[in-house]
Amino acid sequence: MNASQGLRVVVTGATGNVGTSVVRALSRDPAVGSVLGLARRIPGLAVPGVEWATADLSRQDGLAPLEAHLAGADAVVHLAWRFHPTRRPLVTWRSNVEGSLRLFEAVRRAGVPVLVHASSLAAYAPGPQRAPGVDEQWPTDGWPDAAYCREKAYLERVLDTFELRHPQIRVVRMRPTFQFKETSASEQRRIFAGRYLPGALIRPDLLPFLPYPQGLRFQLVHTDDAAEAFRLAVLTDVRGAFNLAADPVVDARLLGELLGVRVVPVPAAVVRGALATAWRTRTSPAPPSLFDAVRKIPLMNCARAHGELGWLPVRSGPDALRAFLRGVARGDGEDTAPMAGKQWG
Repeated sequence: MNASQGLRVVVTGATGNVGTSVVRALSRDPAVGSVLGLARRIPGLAVPGVEWATADLSRQDGLAPLEAHLAGADAVVHLAWRFHPTRRPLVTWRSNVEGSLRLFEAVRRAGVPVLVHASSLAAYAPGPQRAPGVDEQWPTDGWPDAAYCREKAYLERVLDTFELRHPQIRVVRMRPTFQFKETSASEQRRIFAGRYLPGALIRPDLLPFLPYPQGLRFQLVHTDDAAEAFRLAVLTDVRGAFNLAADPVVDARLLGELLGVRVVPVPAAVVRGALATAWRTRTSPAPPSLFDAVRKIPLMNCARAHGELGWLPVRSGPDALRAFLRGVARGDGEDTAPMAGKQWG
């Protein structure tokens, strides 16, 4: 790093929900001199201090193009991830897993000293959904029936080996829970509900009641708060994994109060059956195995992020959900291919 110029940080997957927040957080930090955002398509989004370049990690055309982007970088934040097509797991594996392997090797060959990798709560093996939650030592075996969990867990094993072989590289693994913000609404609605469900129909006041899987509890975090943790991971001399979630834990009672609707507990098997039918009839792009995973993943204890990173989320979990619902109703998005809302087609 040139002390007068500040850090040079490269961010993969920079045009998605997390990426747009991370590049903004980094660009505002005076210790960061420049940010290069990599994505499959150049966005129309303009962020002061952020340059854009194209990179498709799924392309098997050698490491030279990636190495060129990483040349001179002080840190790489790896966020690139492809959720769809959920019905073609080989495609997502080649992009998410094989693409990450190429990125890790390019980091090594380019001599980048810091790698911050976006893992996930989904990497964790099934565990207790009760306080105080599991810490970062909980097994990261994932839920093998869900491709998303399987891929996140596999990369945890890859990084175990990578760290042993290359101790000169400071590797940080961020394990956030579900991340929401207003401008992620259109992207996440398409991912989980499908392209053809109008966002205007996803309104609590249109529901006479809300069926809710019995016993389900989960955590949320606002994407901008998670992005602040990624910024801190770049700038703080830490290694290893960090759980990211905001209080309070969301359950049936809290969700009912938040949405202003009557919540009716129903057996999880009934909910899964409905989701499986929607999956088979292609009315939903989200497989029922994801619901299985959500029911089994543990609550997380975030004490390490609070103590070692100095990270404290500004917004509560319910605040993140409120922001998302506002964005869904308005069709919010950003001027990037993954996040395009009503304003950008």
